[in-house]
Amino acid sequence: MDITRYFIRYAVYPYMELKTGNKIRKYLNQLKATEKFSENQMKSLQEKKLRKLLKHCIHHVPAYKNQLLEAEIEKDPFSALKAFPVLTKETFMNQPSKYLSDTVSKQHLVKNTTGGSTGEPVSFYLDRHTIESFEAARWRGLSWHGIKMHDRSVMIWGSPIELSRLNSKKYYLKERFLRNRLVIPAYQLNPSQLQHYMTIIKRFKPQYIYGYASALYAFAELIHKAQVDIDHTLKGVVSTAETLYPHYRKSIEKAFKTKVINEYGARDGGIIAYEGVDGQMYVTAENLILEIVDPKSHQSLEQNESGSVLVTDLNNLSMPRLRYQVGDIASLSYNNGASHLPLPVLTNIEGRVDEMFVSKDGTLIHGHFFNHLVRNSQGIKQFQLIQHDIDHLTLKIVKNENYSKQEVESIVKSITKRLQIEKVTIEYCSDIPKSKSGKIRYAIREFSI
Repeated sequence: MDITRYFIRYAVYPYMELKTGNKIRKYLNQLKATEKFSENQMKSLQEKKLRKLLKHCIHHVPAYKNQLLEAEIEKDPFSALKAFPVLTKETFMNQPSKYLSDTVSKQHLVKNTTGGSTGEPVSFYLDRHTIESFEAARWRGLSWHGIKMHDRSVMIWGSPIELSRLNSKKYYLKERFLRNRLVIPAYQLNPSQLQHYMTIIKRFKPQYIYGYASALYAFAELIHKAQVDIDHTLKGVVSTAETLYPHYRKSIEKAFKTKVINEYGARDGGIIAYEGVDGQMYVTAENLILEIVDPKSHQSLEQNESGSVLVTDLNNLSMPRLRYQVGDIASLSYNNGASHLPLPVLTNIEGRVDEMFVSKDGTLIHGHFFNHLVRNSQGIKQFQLIQHDIDHLTLKIVKNENYSKQEVESIVKSITKRLQIEKVTIEYCSDIPKSKSGKIRYAIREFSI
């Protein structure tokens, strides 16, 4: 019997709901109820929430004040939304305070920062309602595969903050007994540690595994090479944060002997879509309006045409971002497949790509490690790391007005120490070319593992 599972279900969540007003389970139940909606009912729900959001924006958000008449919003909020300009990350970062509602104070909000997969981390604020709506959407998607909020999990994850606390008793107890999960560092998947990681999985017997797509793939490849097996049945392996390539999926499913479940989202966009039991990626239409537009003209595209993904979060009234360009390319369809959910389907997703780098001793190091090295830099606007071979890496830098040579030297020192290499070429640029999706790939490995 998994005592922790029952403890979380019957003690932790009821306590949070009573003491802090946590509403994740309430929102989850609401999402489950809307699965029985007709497409017209779903559109009506979106219309009601969008009308409220847009009216709030023109009255209380400096970036949008007086841009539209309330009568236009009242008449047709969907058409009204398209009258607002597309919001790029660059535009938002230039004056983020303009998107903060005058009805809230920062001290009552939660500051968040994107992972910086574009090479340009974005800081923003969320309120509790929005965060809990994100979580409810994740658990709704997982519920389609029989995964529940209190199920045991192993995460192949981590940021420097998390990793520095992995051995902390307080951190371990929180993860283990309040979240029923254990963490395997995604930044360091060393073949010599594989047996240790496998022992963790075999002893803990998680119901599912959750992690970065490339880290899950790297771990799966280690399993194949070592010819070891998972000795219990998983409900699934959840891939997130990056593009799930077909060869990733095939390798992960073979290694873990279960299905891969794709989660598509962004810290600054929430849970955008989740893979259903029929393999389709269902958009969380209750929480957001998703548009596909031409990358250059920003004109709306037809079904099944690939273009830039725009997200309008219907819940975030504290720091609204209308028609926010998340930086991916995808297409949209309303052919809902076998599940008959009243939700649009996202297809042909070209999402974030985080490369795995290789150190001299064969350790695989997740691209996020290097992102976090630069993420809090005061003097670097953009960057890109290219590992040419096991001994040579190029660091491309776009300076800003706070550039410091000493700061860059410190970053290079950390990189060389982590990868155990001596040659790092620094290249200063005025700009770093973007990919088709509008992103800058910050981590590129030019050779095979």
